[in-house]
Amino acid sequence: MPIPARLVNERTDLSSADLEHLTAIVEDWSLLADLSLSDLILWLPTWNDAGALAVAHVRPTTAPTSTPEDVIGTFSPRGRLSALDQALTFGRSVTMRDAANPLVPTAVEAYPIHRPVRAARSTDSEGESGRDRDVIGVVVRRASSAPRVAGQLEEFYLSTADILFAMLISGQFPVPETVTGATGRPRIGDGVVRLDSSGTVAYASPNAVSALRRLGLATDVVGADFSSIVTRLLQRHGAVDAAVADLARGRVAGRADIEGSNATVLVRSIPLRSSGPIDGAVLLLRDTTDIRRRERALLSKDATIREIHHRVKNNLQTVAALLRLQSRRSSDEAISAALGDAQVRVAAIAVVHEALSSDSSNETDLGESVEFDRIVRALFAVVVDDPSAGPTLETVGDAGRLPAETATPLAMCVSELVHNAVRHSRGTYVRVSASREPGMLRIEVSDDGTGFEATQTADVGLGLQIVQSLAATELGGSFEFTEQDYGTTAVVTVPI
Repeated sequence: MPIPARLVNERTDLSSADLEHLTAIVEDWSLLADLSLSDLILWLPTWNDAGALAVAHVRPTTAPTSTPEDVIGTFSPRGRLSALDQALTFGRSVTMRDAANPLVPTAVEAYPIHRPVRAARSTDSEGESGRDRDVIGVVVRRASSAPRVAGQLEEFYLSTADILFAMLISGQFPVPETVTGATGRPRIGDGVVRLDSSGTVAYASPNAVSALRRLGLATDVVGADFSSIVTRLLQRHGAVDAAVADLARGRVAGRADIEGSNATVLVRSIPLRSSGPIDGAVLLLRDTTDIRRRERALLSKDATIREIHHRVKNNLQTVAALLRLQSRRSSDEAISAALGDAQVRVAAIAVVHEALSSDSSNETDLGESVEFDRIVRALFAVVVDDPSAGPTLETVGDAGRLPAETATPLAMCVSELVHNAVRHSRGTYVRVSASREPGMLRIEVSDDGTGFEATQTADVGLGLQIVQSLAATELGGSFEFTEQDYGTTAVVTVPI
């Protein structure tokens, strides 16, 4: 859940850079919540130092929640929550631990977040309240009160959480990723491995061991060099392996896929710095075999659909070329003109398929939608044989992405209207304007020529009949002319 910017702007004096830093923490702090077995609430100091405002809350997936109610937007005046006040005032963490069990909090804890870049400003100096103005927020930790048997897994979680909280205070969490060879964000419950400073596995959760077993690992994990394990399991080689090896050693932060013969495991590495140099790492492992298989299937389907559009485009261009050739060989001017018009109409459909076969700006629709403004510019090139001798094209607005079943008949409509304007208006420009309204797309084709009444011919009438038919039957919209002082403006309205 993102930080509500409106609350931050209205109730605090934090800058956009401060909000960006806090947002980066919130985007990755579910890891902290899971490892600490606690609810985490982000509090920000109000602009008048009267207290703090809760702007974000995350619950653990590894333990029962301690705060079932919604706290976003709650105001805590000074004096209500002692740990929060101390962290805001002195800029130091406030922890409550039992000497017999130093990993388990006995009360609410607070961890200050410092401004990443200390800027010496007069407004940042300590005020009368004594609060360090470098503190831009506090993460309050509320551990679950439900009893939980402490075992090796819990001890690993809690000890790792303490290191990450220390990194949070020092500004080293979240850790910027330098290896981004895979997508996804595994959780603690998917599988976790702890490496010591030498890259040796100090602990591996049962889910992590199971994921490695599915990759083909037959040896013990604990006590082994994890980088060597990954090198043996990888089924691909090349320059990427060096980055993956560094990630598997816990030297760098990032994500990568380990692809075995029968499984794929996503590994995310987070180097730990308890103080100074890297002190090991925590690795999150998630079996993504089914996810990657579906992704590959989608990519294959996408490539197939694009290839189909490419072949249809080639066939239509061949038909258009034959019509053009036949038009030029005909001695009857009427037949030649009719064949020329048919050639333009076929070429207009080919333009849509060409755009569908080559558009890669949206990888989620499998080649079934296209930017319509790109089609408009290509249609003008089809209609005008010699751009230097005819009117110029002007485009206004943004039609956006349209599905293929809408783009094809709409392209035919625009092609007919532009063709008529170029052939009959005798103007200096043709303007295609697009505007979107809720549930509706409006396309206007206008020119500065002699006007519709002066240019109405039988040939123009056929083109307008095509536009009228496509707009009403194929698009479920409408087609009309609008009144104006000069020139012609045709409007096609399409529900979307």
